[in-house]
Amino acid sequence: MSRYKDDIPSRLSWKTRWVLRRNRILGSAAFQTWAARTPVFRTIARRKAAQQFDLIAGFVYTQIVYVYVQTGLIGFLRNSLRSADELAHFAKLSPAAMDRILRAGTALAIVEAPQPGLWTLGETGAALSANDGAMAMIRHHQTLYRDMADPMALLGQQGGVNSGLSQFWTYAAPSDSGSQNSQPYSELMAATQPMIWQQILPKYDFRRHRKMLDIGGGSGAFAEAVAAYAPHLELAIFDLPEVAPLAESRFAGTESGQRVRIHRGSFKQDAIPPGHDLITLVRILHDHDDAVASALLAKIHAALAEGGRLLIVEPMAETRGAQAMGGAYFGLYLWAMGSGRPRSEQENIQMLENADFSDVRVIKTDLPIIAKALVATK
Repeated sequence: MSRYKDDIPSRLSWKTRWVLRRNRILGSAAFQTWAARTPVFRTIARRKAAQQFDLIAGFVYTQIVYVYVQTGLIGFLRNSLRSADELAHFAKLSPAAMDRILRAGTALAIVEAPQPGLWTLGETGAALSANDGAMAMIRHHQTLYRDMADPMALLGQQGGVNSGLSQFWTYAAPSDSGSQNSQPYSELMAATQPMIWQQILPKYDFRRHRKMLDIGGGSGAFAEAVAAYAPHLELAIFDLPEVAPLAESRFAGTESGQRVRIHRGSFKQDAIPPGHDLITLVRILHDHDDAVASALLAKIHAALAEGGRLLIVEPMAETRGAQAMGGAYFGLYLWAMGSGRPRSEQENIQMLENADFSDVRVIKTDLPIIAKALVATK
């Protein structure tokens, strides 16, 4: 092993010295060959090789999933058995193309044939079929894929200038002009938000509050869900003028609509409506750059009733077991979007404390990979 010896300056920490030595060893073709041939290391070497290939081929895997979602095969196969010919006819694919996508889907556990000639969903496909929000994001990802066709060009454009995602998420523009079509992104938010706020509804007692304001509440899906949990809570939504009609349409003629108020405005330019003892930010904060997010937290602190609470629910960076989701996926997604960045739990806590919030607490969710939650008191 002397061939891997490094002349490492003593001023470096032990961790840095160890990482450099580790990388020198792992980056050696001779070491990789030796590990693959040595029984005690062979299993580890094979697993690491498979992980490396997943990084290389990941974009192909996502496009295979897209085929199953976009064609409707996920739903067509749910709780049913189908022949390959039926599937080809349904998906409007040739028998040869259907055979190829079935083999690909089998490798990814999207589909399986429990007996020859009959196909149904595999373990991954069955779980995906119950997640409408995830499937909505998969369909939406074609915009992200186009933006990332040349990732070096994308990274060379500070703030996702002229990217497809920046044009889709119009509310993330430097100023909210109100002239853009908000319906596409509002519909996507309504489809994908449930898997976020489902993490908090069973974990936080909304009934302890009198009046709740959901900032960036869109078409009102979250407020509608909270209304069912807390039947005596007065609810309000604050969102852009062009989004407000979507919320009004949701609650029109409903029983809960009698206790929901819609406020039109931009939190970048307007004051937050006062008088609420609970304000919520559901997947809002990480969509905005530090300056905008800090200014928003200061406005919320000023608007909250004394002793009122701010509840933040969103995916966060550096979440154990979900580091790739936070740092890689959301990191590049938000870059392409042209606004925001993934922040860790600690970074969010620091921002809250900088805005004079106190008693910042973490609320444990069942699936922190989907969303974590923080509550802070004025």
